[in-house]
Amino acid sequence: MMDKLQVTIDQDSGYCFGVEYAIRMAEDAMQDTEKLYCLGDIVHNDMEVKRLYNKGLRVISHEELKELKDCKVLIRAHGEPPETYKLALDNNIELIDASCPVVLKLQNRVKNAHDKMCADKGQVVIYGKKGHAEVTGLNGQTNGNAIIIMDDDDLDKIDYTRPVTLFSQTTKSTKGFYDIKEKIEKRLENSQADLREGEMATLNANDSICRQVSNREPKLKVFANEHDVILFVSGKKSSNGKALYQVCKNQNENSYFIENEKEINTAWFEGKKTVGICGATSTPMWLMKEVKKFVENIKQESLLSC
Repeated sequence: MMDKLQVTIDQDSGYCFGVEYAIRMAEDAMQDTEKLYCLGDIVHNDMEVKRLYNKGLRVISHEELKELKDCKVLIRAHGEPPETYKLALDNNIELIDASCPVVLKLQNRVKNAHDKMCADKGQVVIYGKKGHAEVTGLNGQTNGNAIIIMDDDDLDKIDYTRPVTLFSQTTKSTKGFYDIKEKIEKRLENSQADLREGEMATLNANDSICRQVSNREPKLKVFANEHDVILFVSGKKSSNGKALYQVCKNQNENSYFIENEKEINTAWFEGKKTVGICGATSTPMWLMKEVKKFVENIKQESLLSC
């Protein structure tokens, strides 16, 4: 007979403030309307998107937005570029703006930096994933002129004879940001030999990573080491989920990435005593609770069959 597993949910996992705020706004808005449109998935979790669909939330693309008039559209936590607001005004669309306050503040900083960089013949560089909704919104503050970088191959896009102002997508890795910052600094230093005295190009690096997100990494390292098995619950489209899962995997080789309880393999728990359940900033707590209940029920069934 196997001993009962101890199953614990990481209370620091789950929605960040921005996602929680957006979902609450969506649910409030749907109480007053039968159908609410949302620009893109409100969260990178298919099960939560399905739950909200059943309440009346319809996901649309930017192309579909152009065809809409006289309706309500939710802007998710990632934020939007200025042209989205202009289109809504032209088409008499009521926007329910659930942009994360952290993202809105960053958009303003990027716009101000771009205006200054235009005067100084400099460049705005954004460390982030090209095509990601937040990055698209940030780039929109520069009229699409920002340089988007993700890895070493992208560093060649920068002109190292001109000033650089660097920002980061709010959900990127802190370590990744400072690594890329150091590499830009070295390239700037190497380029100075080709410039005359007084023409030195400068780097203004802005750590714009959300600390509510980045602070989860050290906490997850501790959590992953406290349990025999880690079940990391996340949607497969979540960049944040992939990054945080890797944090767990690096600490505990018995870490498994799952979207829901249906992907659990009971063999993972053989000879184990404790299971830790955690997730991304886009993982709802109700889903982690369902996974916990499922694991506990597996154990009970095993005991009954002995």
